[in-house]
Amino acid sequence: MISLIWAMDRNWLIGKDNILPWHYKKDLIYFKNHTKGKTVLMGEMTYLSLKGYYKDRPLPFGKIYVASLNNVSFDGCIMVNDLKGFLKETTEDVIVIGGKTVYQIALEYADYLYITWIDKDHEGNVFFPKFDLSMFKVISENQEDELRFTVYERG
Repeated sequence: MISLIWAMDRNWLIGKDNILPWHYKKDLIYFKNHTKGKTVLMGEMTYLSLKGYYKDRPLPFGKIYVASLNNVSFDGCIMVNDLKGFLKETTEDVIVIGGKTVYQIALEYADYLYITWIDKDHEGNVFFPKFDLSMFKVISENQEDELRFTVYERG
């Protein structure tokens, strides 16, 4: 099963220079609750961004896959050079946590989407790729202040 998790504002903004353009404690807790100890997949830039926050501490995930076209490796991570092949073949429950290109490729394989909709505009330069959300149905929704935590299942 492939799940994607991300937050985006009203303009589908998800990032600013490889960092989050906002800080919502409730969203960080939501993200942590859904990814801690789980198998995750991310791109190389997302991995480096997270390591910037965690410094010398280990990332709070179980198994970590990092997709990259570069010939790099990171301690404790399994490198993925053929992302489409990996997504087609995996039998694991994997949560995709970014970035834009990984999300864009993973969308066609996604069974579930965990989207935090932010009812506000923010400044940034990385946007989630537009897609047809009607391919999914809402199975859970919870509004807290300007955040709407929504879970979608492929329909």
